[in-house]
This record gives sequence, structure tokens and C-alpha cells, in this order.
Amino acid sequence: MLENPQIIQTDTQLTAVIRLIVPSVEIRNIMGPGLQELYRELAAQGVKPTGPWLTRHFRRPAENFDFEIALPVAATVKPAGRVTNSTLPGATLARAVYQGPYEGLGAGWGEFEAWLTANGHTPEPGLLDFWECYLVGPESTKDSAAFRTELNRPLTLHVR
Repeated sequence: MLENPQIIQTDTQLTAVIRLIVPSVEIRNIMGPGLQELYRELAAQGVKPTGPWLTRHFRRPAENFDFEIALPVAATVKPAGRVTNSTLPGATLARAVYQGPYEGLGAGWGEFEAWLTANGHTPEPGLLDFWECYLVGPESTKDSAAFRTELNRPLTLHVR
């Protein structure tokens, strides 16, 4: 189920990340340990996340996922191991919330893309990235139907 699609303006957001390119079939095995590694490194540096975790994708998943596991932060982190700094760009972006199990995210994105097209919103050429912010997930509830994932699709970047 897709809720509340809208067009909003965002500012650049600093993130601490682990960048990965992994086979799509391995994503379930990679995500949890990568997220825990990121949380451990931030805790070791005394850095607290400023919001929920997210994944930023640099192209549509196909055979591989090309993405960052990310946590928003207020200040840069010292690069350590696989953990480094990145940013979510300031943008005009389309945002909606998908409610349901992670297995339905692909269909949720399809519904979101259809909404974008039906409402005349087209990302500028070459703008391929998008991100998912995990608002409610298995750390909050065992009921996957209650999971809430924010879908974000930049349409125009504010600063290049």
C-alpha cells in the first residue's frame, strides 16, 4: 500500500555509509550485518544517528544492488574500515510511504513510478539514484504488514 505521494524540497543531508555492490540474491544476507557494522562504528566514534537508517541506490537493482547502507548524522565520521561519509543531495524529490513487508517494495516502487508518470513528474536526465528510509521495520514490530518505508525519488538536484 502506497500512502501520501508528494513533491517536496530537501536540503543536503550528511550520512555515514557503507557502499556495496552485491548480487541481488545476496541482499538479505548482506543488509543486516552491514547495518550492524555501521551502528558499531558510529558508537565507537561516539556519533549518534539523527534519524532512521536508509539505503541509497545508484541504479535500479537487477543482477546486482549498487547502494549505500546509510545513517543520517550531524557531523562527519572518521573513515574506518568500510564506513565513510556521504550525503543525500538537496533536491526537489517525490516522496511516498509504502506500508507492508519488504518483499512488496518492488511493487510499491512500481506504483510510485506510475503515480509520478500520471502526475507529469519526470526526473531530470541522468538522475538515477533513489533511497528508501526504513521508518518502521522488524526492530519495531514482528508484523511485517505494519512496516513503513519512505520512498524517495529525486527529480531535480539543487546543488551539483
